Amino acid sequence: MSSKLTRLIGAYRNHITVPWQSGLAAIQRVIFAVYDKTDELKLRAQIEEFSLVTQDAGKKWLLIDITNSFPKWMMGLEYRDAYFESPEDLAGYQAGELTEFVNHLVAELKAKIHSEADENTVVAIMGVGTLFGLARVSSVVEGIKDNIPGRLLVFFPGEYHAETHSYRLLDARDGWNYLAVPLLAKEA
Repeated sequence: MSSKLTRLIGAYRNHITVPWQSGLAAIQRVIFAVYDKTDELKLRAQIEEFSLVTQDAGKKWLLIDITNSFPKWMMGLEYRDAYFESPEDLAGYQAGELTEFVNHLVAELKAKIHSEADENTVVAIMGVGTLFGLARVSSVVEGIKDNIPGRLLVFFPGEYHAETHSYRLLDARDGWNYLAVPLLAKEA
């Protein structure tokens, strides 16, 4: 296992084993596990380590992989062939956020969370890198955070800048400010 991922799992263990405070605002229950985009496959191979740490802390684990959400959504569209010919016809294409797709993804996530998660569950979202150029991670998190009864863990391939509380997905030119708890693979 990569030493960076070992450190990230350690940071997660240190955070998740602390007794959970009740009455926190939704944003205070959001955790971003920030890792280098080049470690995506290694992270996926070691995702079970996060599950074990969660269970060792006495919590439940619900992993939701959104990697294939966009292709599945596109396959369900009646006019998908026309959209492939003229992608600018998709609502939000020019702005870099496909609003219909985001609404669909948020609704899907809410339904799964509602049926499978409780106040003792870590809902882990994997595959947010596939949203690049299609949707803003912040829009998805904002859309579901109030429906998370326990904690939301977002595996985030990118960077976190502590001085500005900003996150940058993959190689995006700009990032966004978000007050989620950042977990980083810092050197010991």
